[in-house]
Amino acid sequence: MSTLATLGMPEIVAGIMMIALTVYALLGGADFGGGVWDLLVRGPRREEARALVANAIGPIWEANHVWLIVVIVILFTAFPPTYALLGTLLHVPLSLMLLGIVLRGSAFVFRSYGARDDAAQRRWGRIFAVASTITPVLLGVNVGAIVSGAVGEAATRLPRAGSGVGAPAASFADLFLRPWLAPFPFAVGALTLALFAFLAAVYLTVAARDAVLREDFRRRALGAALAVFVTAFGALLLARAQAPHVSAGLLGTGWALPFQLATGGAAVIAIWGLWTRRWRTARVAAAAQTSLILWGWALVQFPFLVPTVHEIRGVAAPRVTLRLLLWGLAGGSLVLLPSLAYLFRTFAAARDVPSEVTSH
Repeated sequence: MSTLATLGMPEIVAGIMMIALTVYALLGGADFGGGVWDLLVRGPRREEARALVANAIGPIWEANHVWLIVVIVILFTAFPPTYALLGTLLHVPLSLMLLGIVLRGSAFVFRSYGARDDAAQRRWGRIFAVASTITPVLLGVNVGAIVSGAVGEAATRLPRAGSGVGAPAASFADLFLRPWLAPFPFAVGALTLALFAFLAAVYLTVAARDAVLREDFRRRALGAALAVFVTAFGALLLARAQAPHVSAGLLGTGWALPFQLATGGAAVIAIWGLWTRRWRTARVAAAAQTSLILWGWALVQFPFLVPTVHEIRGVAAPRVTLRLLLWGLAGGSLVLLPSLAYLFRTFAAARDVPSEVTSH
């Protein structure tokens, strides 16, 4: 892994893309996690829990996708070879993920504003919940396929235009299925699902007004925290065999120990906050834990966008393009950030936020 000695404009743009992806995980990911709980909740307060999920994500669920759009636009504009490569080799899981996003959004709208009979509500509710569960797994699968190096390996087998030699023959399965249909990418997908469910449960302890319902989501958040630990440990074990550079980066580099301590500390604080009913503390710590896990992925594969074939500087657009992109992002943020802040503040104003410690 290269040192962070010199950071130029390509690395700055890649960092902004990573920031946008982090925000998407913290906001849009929690919306997906809410759909997971919509699927899993049982018991006498099932309808109240589902209503809480709908009320929490209803006003802003579509706005959160703006961060994914920012990621795609930056990738397309600043690193077009990588955009083309990922869109080619991962077109199957990316298409399935896009289908899940569309089905989830459509089902949520039809359930909220369509026919109110029980059959229609069950049908759209089931589609919403299943799509919310499958889509995070596919997102993690794509990430796992990239960071494992499988996409980079498949890229070396793509036929090159104008050259009939040098690239060994590869089947459709070799190029478009095997890079992601493997245990490690699905382990990363399981970790992504657990993280999103954990985030959603923690956020919902803050959003809940009813003390009993808040306790329900507190228990779910603690269970999801255990699932995050199990899936993270499983992914690390699989990485030793299928993505050794990942385990080496996470365990054997100079930044590994402090980074692992920070991630573990955030996880412990989140669990402590849930255990002692310090809801805001748990929310901040859970967001920090998720962010650190995402940035751990970025550091493991730095300076590559696609290990080991696309280095950031090697596939970056011309400097003038990057400069114009940065100016465009700066100008857009002057509109986007205040608008989103106003949206969140408007719909959060009527929500009663529980005190830091709730006595029982």
